[in-house]
Amino acid sequence: QVQLVESGGGLAQAGGSLRLSCQASGRISSIPVMEWYRQAPGKQRELVASKVNYGVTNYADSYADSVKGRFTVSRENGQNTVHLQMNSLKPEDTAVYYCHLKAWVMGKLGDYWGQGTQVTVSS
Repeated sequence: QVQLVESGGGLAQAGGSLRLSCQASGRISSIPVMEWYRQAPGKQRELVASKVNYGVTNYADSYADSVKGRFTVSRENGQNTVHLQMNSLKPEDTAVYYCHLKAWVMGKLGDYWGQGTQVTVSS
């Protein structure tokens, strides 16, 4: 019913930048929550950035302390796409990054996950 396709991961040097994208398709009415999580080897999955829609044009963004000032979450409503711009990357940002959406699909609010994209930051 809903497909999420992530792109943009890869290898970057410390101090560099990467931009992740997650495009959702399917019978989606609206997407009130768009988030990015990451999971490093041996660690639990953690929330990195969140964009919550509180109205037609009202959004609230939040970030993990570890990425504040470096990462920016944005969305393209017409494309049901969320991006994560990652600047000033650090080796500790190395992880698999997952997009997560809460979306209304055929009258039900559900949780949907992307397949994950690897981000590796070398020192």
